[in-house]
Amino acid sequence: SGLEVTAVGNLGYGYSFQHVAGKTKNGNTMDVTLRVTDVYRKSGDKWLIVHEHVSVPVDLDSGKADLQSKQ
Repeated sequence: SGLEVTAVGNLGYGYSFQHVAGKTKNGNTMDVTLRVTDVYRKSGDKWLIVHEHVSVPVDLDSGKADLQSKQ
C-alpha cells in the first residue's frame, strides 16, 4: 500500500508496505507485512529493477520484528 516512486533522469526508487497472506506448501498460514524498497534504472523505454530490499518493520519498544504492522 502507499507506493511512492521518485525518479531523476534514468534512476528512480520506490518504497511501499506489502501485506502477504496465505498458506505455505506444508499448510501453515502466514500473514505478514513487509517493507519493500526498489531501485530502478531506465533502459530504452522500460524501467528495470536493479536492486530490491525487503524487510519487516521493527517494534522500537521491544526491538523485535512486527509482522502484523500496518505501517
